[in-house]
Amino acid sequence: MDEAMSASTSGGGASHKGPVRDRLALALDVDDLVAASRLARSLVGHFRVAKIGLELYTAAGPEAIGAMIDLGYDVFCDLKLHDIPNTVNRAARVVGELGVSYLTVHAAGGVEMLRAGAEGLAAGATRPAGVLAVTVLTSEAQVAATRDLVAQRMEMAFEAGCAGVICAAPDLTATRHVRPELLRAVPGIRLAGDSVDDQRRVASPVQALAAGADLLVVGRPVTRAADPLEAAERLHRSLQQ
Repeated sequence: MDEAMSASTSGGGASHKGPVRDRLALALDVDDLVAASRLARSLVGHFRVAKIGLELYTAAGPEAIGAMIDLGYDVFCDLKLHDIPNTVNRAARVVGELGVSYLTVHAAGGVEMLRAGAEGLAAGATRPAGVLAVTVLTSEAQVAATRDLVAQRMEMAFEAGCAGVICAAPDLTATRHVRPELLRAVPGIRLAGDSVDDQRRVASPVQALAAGADLLVVGRPVTRAADPLEAAERLHRSLQQ
């Protein structure tokens, strides 16, 4: 776990000290590396982490990871691996060799698969890196069992040696004391007045941090804004009040 991960997880996500930028990941959910690089270059002063998901990775492949590292970002490779343990292990090793800091693996695949991903990433890593276990997608409607399931998958992530988890902000309060040493990365972040799009369980940046988030994953409210830089500055102001 790198210094940024350690700082985020110290105190079990209860402390939110340090620069706002260190707590923010820019979700580059676009299908063009030129457009992604243009956005990332203009916003590097506002986000420490660049998230590369399936859309950009499918369009540009490993080149996208290298481009973001060259711009000074820690890279969050959001591939949500889910396969037999051997395949996940090998794929994670390759991703680690590309220099990422975070890689997502679906917790639904079980402890053995998560452990295979964590071990593969560590074996290939060229810098400190950790697996983030995806608990329940933010696009899934909340059901009675959701938070119990999130807590169960947090335990699995800890047992498997993951660095943290991905979970929706509404799940954080109920799971605050479940393996607090795990980093909590939270997508579905929306600023006041933003559309929720295809997300079902969203929160404002302030709500998410207050609930125990360590890393806020912010995409469309900034990347699809008429003025992304102004939106990023508004995001920072909301967290500095």
